[in-house]
Amino acid sequence: MIDDHSSSSLVVPASSQDHSQGVLSAAVVLVMYGDYQCPRSAAVYKLIKIIRQELTVSLGEDYLCFIFRHFPQVQIHSHAQRAAEAAEAAAAQGQFWLMHDTLFAHQQTLENGYLIEYANDLGLYIPQFLRDLSKQVYVDRINKDIKGGIQSGVTSAPALFINGSRYTGHWKTTELMAAMISASH
Repeated sequence: MIDDHSSSSLVVPASSQDHSQGVLSAAVVLVMYGDYQCPRSAAVYKLIKIIRQELTVSLGEDYLCFIFRHFPQVQIHSHAQRAAEAAEAAAAQGQFWLMHDTLFAHQQTLENGYLIEYANDLGLYIPQFLRDLSKQVYVDRINKDIKGGIQSGVTSAPALFINGSRYTGHWKTTELMAAMISASH
């Protein structure tokens, strides 16, 4: 089910500035606001990976564009902001999606030492990674994602938008996939 209320529309449209998998001209553009320390965000991301794989096989590589935007809920997840900064520091070295997957896979261990270990495992240039984290180089980028989410009515993560409309259905593979297919027509 896609909610058509104006407060449930994506205010900041998908763009080349986003972290995306797929082409922006895809039949379905799925935007997720997520928090790396949030178990529900991780579960929804796992669903999306499965759906993206199935849709790519059945409908082609250009059918779905997946975009991830940061929405760390620092009031309940003490390491979410730092994890988002680590993802952005990895993005600066061309490794956003590998760090993204690593952070979701290791939600229980997002303290600074682990973030450095993950960066090292991904082959990142550690002096630059540490500099970026210590100087909080990417806080503005993360805050921009948060602000756009709030403007779009997001109050907690995860939140999904399908072709600009807020998805309010169940977090189940069949329902989410049906909503995406329906939105493409």
